[in-house]
Amino acid sequence: MPFPLISSELISILRLVHGLFNFIIMLLLFYHTFNGLLIRRARRGKTPLPIHAIKLHRRMGPVLALFGGAGFSAGLILIMLDTGKVLQYPTHLFVGVVIVIMLFSTYRISRKIAGSSIPQRNLHYKLGCVILALYLVNVVIGIGVLL
Repeated sequence: MPFPLISSELISILRLVHGLFNFIIMLLLFYHTFNGLLIRRARRGKTPLPIHAIKLHRRMGPVLALFGGAGFSAGLILIMLDTGKVLQYPTHLFVGVVIVIMLFSTYRISRKIAGSSIPQRNLHYKLGCVILALYLVNVVIGIGVLL
């Protein structure tokens, strides 16, 4: 099968769209983290809980995890259409796989948080921090891929 399967101009546009989409997801995850930190600070300080932030955090979490997986899948499909080699950019791929695993793990842990379950909350917090750091790393790697 000859590669690329679609025109190189379209591939170039789709690479930018993939990068922009994932950058927006990263920004939304930072906003999501802000809401989570508001909730965490209120719980630890024994102050009234920010109900709006809780509702937003619970609503956005699963959607952002799903969109993170979609961004990864889009990148995987894009590289398969372009070169047919999944390992064309191994570092970017590896960090993306770790992000998706961490997103799934964070989602699973969040489903087990109930009441004052401190260990699950702390693990959820730590995984969220790692996800943000990995997103920043992958954005830098992705910019290198685009250039």
